[in-house]
Formats: sequence, structure tokens, C-alpha cells
Amino acid sequence: MPTDANNQGSEIPQSTVARTARMVSIPIGLAGRGALGIGRQLVGQSSNVVFAEIQEKTAEQLFKVLGELKGGAMKFGQALSVFEAALPEDIAKPYRETLTKLQESAPPLPTRVVHKVLAKELGEDWRDNFASFEDQPTASASIGQVHKAQWKDGRTVAVKIQYPGAAEALISDLNQIQRFAKIFQLVMPGLEMKPLLEELRSRIIEEVDYRYEAQAQETYARVYDGDLDIAIPKVVMVSDRVLVSEWLEGTPLSQIIAKGTQEQRNNAGMKLARFHFTSPDRAGLLHADPHPGNFRLLTDGRLGVLDFGACNRLPNGFPEPMKRLLKHALDDDSTALYEGFKKDGFILADVDVDPELVLDFLVPLVEPLRTKTFKYSREWLRDQSARVGDPRNPTAKIGFQLNLPAEYVLIHRVTLGTTGIFCQLEAEGNFRDEALSWFPEIAPALL
Repeated sequence: MPTDANNQGSEIPQSTVARTARMVSIPIGLAGRGALGIGRQLVGQSSNVVFAEIQEKTAEQLFKVLGELKGGAMKFGQALSVFEAALPEDIAKPYRETLTKLQESAPPLPTRVVHKVLAKELGEDWRDNFASFEDQPTASASIGQVHKAQWKDGRTVAVKIQYPGAAEALISDLNQIQRFAKIFQLVMPGLEMKPLLEELRSRIIEEVDYRYEAQAQETYARVYDGDLDIAIPKVVMVSDRVLVSEWLEGTPLSQIIAKGTQEQRNNAGMKLARFHFTSPDRAGLLHADPHPGNFRLLTDGRLGVLDFGACNRLPNGFPEPMKRLLKHALDDDSTALYEGFKKDGFILADVDVDPELVLDFLVPLVEPLRTKTFKYSREWLRDQSARVGDPRNPTAKIGFQLNLPAEYVLIHRVTLGTTGIFCQLEAEGNFRDEALSWFPEIAPALL
């Protein structure tokens, strides 16, 4: 990130034409590099060397554009970052650094634009609310950036400021990304882009509504107040484009992934599992933006959680049908699982599939809960992804025959995203007993 926000260029490109032009540079750049690569092979360079360099430069350009455009472009890149753990190492390596950058930061807005937003939202005397305010942002994300400040009562706070035109940019970006889906497919082979894009689109209105976000954060903060494992920053004030929260100091999960000790990895993984399992029943909410940039490991061992713009409202807690299906899978009861899938709409009435293959398809979700201790890893996730993604495998074909009811789409994506973080952390622990402590009804019959 540049050291002086005052020296930044213009504001985030807001017009459809300007943003489209930037995104079109991605396939054009890839085509140019491909042509250059062919020429270099003709003069004797190794095709493996040429391809590796094309991959690296494509990653650099792709995520640089996504980060600079912010909006839906960067949000899409952040969503992709969670799936990095599932990629083969030779593919993932060139992208890992650029994906990590998207989890934590992006080029910031000019200081004059920040001040303009604050004046519009808090009044021309906006500085009266702060004892001090740092013009250089501490983090720049997809639809807003965060500044560290001291509130007028002395509390250290995080001031989240929404980019001007963020809502319009989100819609424009997602429309364009759909046009260029095949380019992203080259970066993330095997990942279905259409469901991911549709899910991102459905979250647009919520994520740009800071008052809506503040309500979710206040609920979480109240429920987890004084909790020994989870820390939620309290809301200080909110307007349409500015959200002020108490500052949460800690080590970003991306740093724990990159260079944390095994003890830190295990602790972060278990606390993340605890938050994932408990929040629907305790808060009636499911944090729906699981990427490492939204979590911190505090010095006291608690897991700090940030960014509540995307939350699934679950007033009745974790859905009972999903608990029942999970129990059938843990019991290895393929018949009950199949019947449950039929009853709850996961298999349509006119579709017939082998119950045993349905059970086999769910192994990635239940294997960590079958043993006393389980160690997540990139290798395990790659193996599972290949097993259910290889069209030659009968199990993989089940995925195309199953139906995911609309009310479970977000829960499914959050579960997969959280599993991706576990694997990036390479966390090890007793995830089975952790789940059973909150959902005793899913305990296998022979446990």
C-alpha cells in the first residue's frame, strides 16, 4: 500500500464505461501474453517456464485490477481467495500472494475524498467527533476503507468509510465479471462461477447499507459480550456511509496462515469453528463473508471478528433439516440420508440417484467429524475437490443431480469458505466434540 494517501490518483472509477475498460484489459493482457509466450517457445524456451511466467503475470494483473477497482471486482477476488487452498500447488503458488493482498488491503482513496465523505455524513465539523484521526487508512477493502482514530471520549476506534459510488460499482462489476467468467475460470479451474456470482449479487444491497450492517454487529456484540473465545467490536456510531466501531487489535488470520505457529493455527481454527457453529443459535445470524481478512487472533487468544455487512438472518438458529441430514451422514445411513434429501428438496421428486453415492458425496463435510482429532490441510481439500469434481468419477456426477434449495445456498457457501480457511490454517483439533457440544442431536448412533 502506498505510504501517502494524499498522493493517490483519482477516485474509484464509477462509470460503467471506465470500469468496463479496466476489466477488458484483463483478457486483452492475457491474449497478448499468450501470443508472446508462443513466440518465445518458437525460439527454444521451455513451455513450462513460459506458462509459469504467463500465470504469474496474469495473477499480478488480474488482482491488481480487481483491487484498484474495489467494488464488486474486489469482492469477487476476495471470494476467490478462500478457494485457493483447493487448488493444485503448481497453480495456487503464483496466485497466493496476490490473493492474500486482496484479503487485507487495496489501493486507498485520496485523503480529500475521505474528508469529503466524512463532511457529508457527519457534518462540516466532523473533526469534533474525534480527538485524533489518521488520514492514512489501515485497510482498504472492497466497498470501503478503514481509518484508525480516537473518539472524543478517548476510545480507539475504527472508522469505516464507504467509497463514493460503491453500490453502482458493485452492480456494474458483477455484470462485467459475468462476461469475463472464462478468464477467471483459467485462474480457478473447477470452480463454478455462476452460483458464486449469483450469491454475490444477492448480497449487494445489504453490504452497502451500513445501518443494516450496524444492526447485525450490535446483535453480535451484545450476544458475545464477555465471551472467552470470541471478540466483537461494539458500534460507536453509524450513518449511511460511515460506520465507527471500537478498535480491535490483533494479528490478521492471513499472517497466521503465512507464518503462524501450529498452536496459533490450531487455536484460530477451533475458535473459528466455535463461532461458525454457535452464532446461528446464539445470535440468529451467520457471518457470511468468511475470508481471512475478516478475522484477527487477539493476544489473549480470542478470535476477533470484523465486517458484518453480509450476514444470513437465521432467527430460528441452524436449520433443523441440515442437522438431521448431517446426523444421517455421520451414521452412514445412506437410506435415511436419501429420504431426507428427497423430503427437504435437496433431490427433486423426478430425480433418482444411488443413496450410497449421495453419502459418498458428503464425505468432505463429515470426515472431520468422524474422528477424535482431525487435521485440515490443502492436500486433503485438493483431494476432496478432485474426487467430487472429476466428471469421470460416479460420485462427482451426483453433484449435478442434487438441488440446493435457495434458503441453504448461503449456508453452503459459508461452510465451504470456512472449510477453506481451516485448510489454509492447516488447523488440527477435536472438531467432532466441538460440533457435538453445540449440536448433540447429530451424534452418531455408535459413538
